[in-house]
Amino acid sequence: MTTDTSEKGIEGLIVRSMTGRVDLLSPPYVPSETSTPAAGGTGWMLGDPKHYDRGACVDLVQLRGFVMATQPELVEKLSLERDTPMRRQFLARLEKEVGKRGVIDVLRKGLDHGPVHVDLFYGTPSPGNDKAAERFACNRFSVTRQLAYSRDETRRALDLGLFINGLPIATFELKNSLTKQTVHDAVEQYHRDRDPREPLFAFGRCVVHFAVDDSEVRFCTELKGKGSWFLPFNKGYNDGAGNPPNPNGLKTSYLWEEILTPRGLTDILENYAQIVEETDRRTGKKKQKQVFPRFHQLDVVRKLLADARKVGAGRRYLVQHSAGSGKSNSIAWLAHQLIGVKQPDGKDTFDSIIVVTDRRILDEQIQANIKRFAQVSAVVGAVTGSGTSKTQQLSKFLESGKKIIISTVQTFPSLLKEIGDAHRGRQFAVIIDEAHSSQGGKTSLAMNEALAEAADDPEDVVNDELQRRMDARKMLTNASYFAFTATPKNKTLEIFGDALPPDAEGKVQHRPFHSYTMKQAVQEGFILDVLKSYTPVNSYYKLVKTIEGDPEFDVKKARKKLRLYVESHNTALRLKAEIMIDHFHEQVIALGKIKGQARAMVVTSGIERAVQYYAAFKAYLAERKSPYRAIVAFSGEHDFGDGKVTESSLNGFPSSEIPDRIQEDPYRFLICADKFQTGYDEPLLHTMYVDKGLSGIKAVQTLSRLNRAHPDKHDVFVLDFQNKVEGIAEAFADYYRTTVLSEETDPNKLHDLKAALDSWQVYSPEQVEEISALFLGGAPRDKLDPILDACVAVYLDRLNEDGQVDFKGKAKAFTRTYDFLASILPYSNPGWEKLSILLNFLIPKLPAPKEEDLSKGILESIDMDSYRVEKQALRGLQLPDDEAVIDPIPVAGGGRKAEPELDRLSHIIKSFNEQFGTLFDDADRVARRFREDIAPKVAADPAYQNAKLNTPQTARIEHDKALGKVMLELLKDDTEVYKQFVQNPSFKRFVTDMVFGLTSDSATPSTGKRVLSRPPSKHQALEERLAKSVDGRDRLGAVLLGRLERARRITLGDAIRAAEKLGLGDDDALAAVERLARPQTASLHRFYVDRSGSQARIVSTDEVRERCAKATDTRHEWASAVEVVWAANEADAIAGGAA
Repeated sequence: MTTDTSEKGIEGLIVRSMTGRVDLLSPPYVPSETSTPAAGGTGWMLGDPKHYDRGACVDLVQLRGFVMATQPELVEKLSLERDTPMRRQFLARLEKEVGKRGVIDVLRKGLDHGPVHVDLFYGTPSPGNDKAAERFACNRFSVTRQLAYSRDETRRALDLGLFINGLPIATFELKNSLTKQTVHDAVEQYHRDRDPREPLFAFGRCVVHFAVDDSEVRFCTELKGKGSWFLPFNKGYNDGAGNPPNPNGLKTSYLWEEILTPRGLTDILENYAQIVEETDRRTGKKKQKQVFPRFHQLDVVRKLLADARKVGAGRRYLVQHSAGSGKSNSIAWLAHQLIGVKQPDGKDTFDSIIVVTDRRILDEQIQANIKRFAQVSAVVGAVTGSGTSKTQQLSKFLESGKKIIISTVQTFPSLLKEIGDAHRGRQFAVIIDEAHSSQGGKTSLAMNEALAEAADDPEDVVNDELQRRMDARKMLTNASYFAFTATPKNKTLEIFGDALPPDAEGKVQHRPFHSYTMKQAVQEGFILDVLKSYTPVNSYYKLVKTIEGDPEFDVKKARKKLRLYVESHNTALRLKAEIMIDHFHEQVIALGKIKGQARAMVVTSGIERAVQYYAAFKAYLAERKSPYRAIVAFSGEHDFGDGKVTESSLNGFPSSEIPDRIQEDPYRFLICADKFQTGYDEPLLHTMYVDKGLSGIKAVQTLSRLNRAHPDKHDVFVLDFQNKVEGIAEAFADYYRTTVLSEETDPNKLHDLKAALDSWQVYSPEQVEEISALFLGGAPRDKLDPILDACVAVYLDRLNEDGQVDFKGKAKAFTRTYDFLASILPYSNPGWEKLSILLNFLIPKLPAPKEEDLSKGILESIDMDSYRVEKQALRGLQLPDDEAVIDPIPVAGGGRKAEPELDRLSHIIKSFNEQFGTLFDDADRVARRFREDIAPKVAADPAYQNAKLNTPQTARIEHDKALGKVMLELLKDDTEVYKQFVQNPSFKRFVTDMVFGLTSDSATPSTGKRVLSRPPSKHQALEERLAKSVDGRDRLGAVLLGRLERARRITLGDAIRAAEKLGLGDDDALAAVERLARPQTASLHRFYVDRSGSQARIVSTDEVRERCAKATDTRHEWASAVEVVWAANEADAIAGGAA
């Protein structure tokens, strides 16, 4: 007989594995009320599809068999052996209760019917409870092949149905890759053929529905036809999706051999699966959801519990679970089951379970989840401070025996410090969410001190206090730590990770106890790949020197200041805001992303930048007549304009409403300054605009705000104005797969640091002993300062600047490294502890070496001549498919004062401008092309000429049409310009504005040359932006633009008089004029034309400055005759102007 490779073959294989070889029994096996599991299986019995009542959704034989074995007196009362009205009433009652409460609750709590209570399931027996074990053995777990479930479509049948005591628990659709069908075909069969209106497929009737082939498993908890969402239930392979090869059978055999054993399924029903009720925060509507664990959630919790039972308290665990792993549920399931972990003598392993999170939003999620799954909310206490102080609340929880206590990391250590000794000495399980930020040296010390056993009253106070502090630094032996994070740092790995055996070189690596990687989460579709559509944006700008001299500045600091100046300049911010808004409207909303519900986040470098962006967004959205609005998010109060602003004052609603408001129209943009970049889950976020430097964990956490899955979300988009592609890829590479620590920190480095610090002789051994004795003995503060001040005097008098830098750097390195190593080393060193006490007090008193800012004044010496940005090609970043090995924490400190590199201002500006290049090889040729070719052709367009006689809006519409036709003609003879116009949105917008400015007023189409007494484009919007600036020169610029609008001309005299009214000087007046020479001038140049004589002449900027600097009454008279002109060249400037 040949091998059965059909779908029926897989079905038979699964059933044989679960029930044993019942086909070989003699006499032949017939399912009945008295049948028992056969040997060789996992404890399941074979059911008969004929016994299934399609109306009541119950296997009558299995139900009757369970009641007969456990509650025989009810068999007759319920008439279970005969089809009578009494039995039909009971079945109707059972069907109704399952429909209302769900099968999980009915199994757990049973059913009241008339005068009787019917138990329908007996749970896992506690150790040593023989009667409970006997009852559990009476449960009937049955599997039925080809289950015909429909009353109408009688030929429709499921491949497998799983029952507990006759109640359906799970369904299976099986496929076989050898017949060219996969798990996706099984999912499609559920979508297409399994009508959710059938009683068996109603919500809560079954716990789970499985789609299975020989390679993959998927599951769904609620069938909704085409809307059914099947999630992977796979082990993972090579840190990714799928399952590893199985040397003993099918890749998916773990499902029926390990997960769905009677004990395993019972565990899921008792501790994981649940129907929960969620309330929509916006509408207040309540919705039920059925929860079933994913494989990695079930796996990690079971493995943690098994190890805790084995080793008791005192172990450390690191769980590296990616975003999208469902950490809050994993933490909730772990917390409520740790309560029940027992020691061999039957006592509880842990007196209290403490859940610590650094995310207040997740704090609320975990509270709700634990209370649901613990089922008895009385055992759970959340430290909220409501009605009493947080300290009193926590103390009350511990003393009243609350088993699970939930707190934020910010609250917990300080609270425990103030609590008495009554709780110390107990056993604790500490579950830490986002462990990388929860175990800083001082935080860890405070927590450990509070939970450590209390010492007896000492005779030698100082020495005993020293020993107590050293003991408190160590990870507690009376507490187990369960640390969860998606992005483990080197310190986190060394503290909580599993130490591997030393390698050939004696290096000890550390790795997580359990991992569910970013790679697997992306491949399984639980999160989206945020690097798949990553687009960097390059900035190009040109600076000009605005002073006569050529002073020297520190090159490094100057370049940093110049970059900050350019990127935060109102012009640059406005241009970037326009790009973001245009992109969102044209590439996100117009394309129907997330069915038109997409939102965007703007990540800024600080509060000032966020407020500037908010103002720019508000202005441009209104100018664009967009229906959407922006929300700004930052902490505290900030100076802006003429007053102080908060996010509430700008948004017009409380800060607490931001997460809800961004989900509602008209809000589509969330502009953030260090808020909502960690711990914020919003599936509607589709696009991120980044204008902030990001690296390492911060880059991963920030960009990962986009990765939350949504049924209608199929891609995401990142537009990055600040970061290099290579840096972002490098940051993600460390956490794409399992992260491993290369080696442990060498404690001998502390000996080296101490020796180096001692050698500077800033302190003496006697001073170290004296200050530690005073501090540990509780001496008054004024006893410590004289010793510290004496050390500071030595530091300042005897150490040169390089020595001061070296000593302070090494002192910081010593305290940082000691705080960390003291918690994990198996031994203590009193000398290190004493020196740590001295240095922790001394470091804040040590002034940093005075460092003259040799870049000071550079921003007053330059101005921005032009600014533009260019969107680069969309990149799909590929990450290395290997485990990331990271180095231990750096121990080295010290160094020397950096020597400034000085250079002339002109050289710095030249180098800075060269770095950012140009868009075209010959920019002058392109400028001439627009002035002398494109603009005249557009101006000559008849429709455009007629439209200019009507409204400006009509003229703009016809202008844009004419320009499009002219640009199309360029395709033959200037492909470079045409390509940029079509493919580069910012260049197209710039050209359109420029040509409109060249042609909309008194242009001369015959030559294309034009003289302007005012900047040509967007002057009104520019005026509004400048008027809101905190810089007085910008506000003066707004006044001058208003003058241009009314008088069509401007002179230096106008500028100087306006400056005086604003309390500004002549230099400020010139600076304001210079600042109007922006990209809006559309390739025209700014000239000063002196018309005081018989013949007009061009005046240089230096001459203007020199004349204005002379304190004479005639300077105003002369300045009034100098007109500010924008023109293509000097001849045009002299010929035009006031005319």
